[in-house]
Amino acid sequence: MGLAQMAGSKYTVPEYLEMEEQSEIRHEYYDGEIFAMAGTTMNHNRIVGRLRNLLERRFLPSGCDVFAENVKVEAIKGMYYPYPDLVVTCAPDDIAGTYIVKQPTILVEVLSKSSAVYDRGFKLLRYKRIESLEYYLLVSQNEFVVELYTRTDQRDVWTFQTYESPSDVIQFEKLGFEIAVSSIYENIVFIPDEEPI
Repeated sequence: MGLAQMAGSKYTVPEYLEMEEQSEIRHEYYDGEIFAMAGTTMNHNRIVGRLRNLLERRFLPSGCDVFAENVKVEAIKGMYYPYPDLVVTCAPDDIAGTYIVKQPTILVEVLSKSSAVYDRGFKLLRYKRIESLEYYLLVSQNEFVVELYTRTDQRDVWTFQTYESPSDVIQFEKLGFEIAVSSIYENIVFIPDEEPI
């Protein structure tokens, strides 16, 4: 999903949050600047839906919750508030909250050609600073490619794995579950990645 910076002065976090409540489009916030988020493709939406279904089946029975696309994460308090494509949280304060998840366990981004560098670079570096985060999952919408970043017991050390076959199975060992790559891409027909109209 692409981002376009809005012209204008810097905003405080309260100003940003108030604007978001009234806005028809989503904006990410970083260090006083606001970035409008572009629309998504149907495949992006399909993949988010399939993953949300898989994650809800696993996490809702254990008292956790799964949010898709329209819920902000506090990646850096007072500085960075992105909208991940999917968020899993088990923190009671998050589940009882209204607009912002502060203690995610899993974050998911579905990649387009325009967002891949941003999601693998800028977002990854900032997401790694979230103490509660255990997994960061990147899913291509243009081919069978899923990338998983996993936090190790050495909290500043992360491992990285790539899954490129429909028969691969993604292991979330710390949380005791797995996802088949084929279930993420069920009935997905890959099409060229085009910019939104």
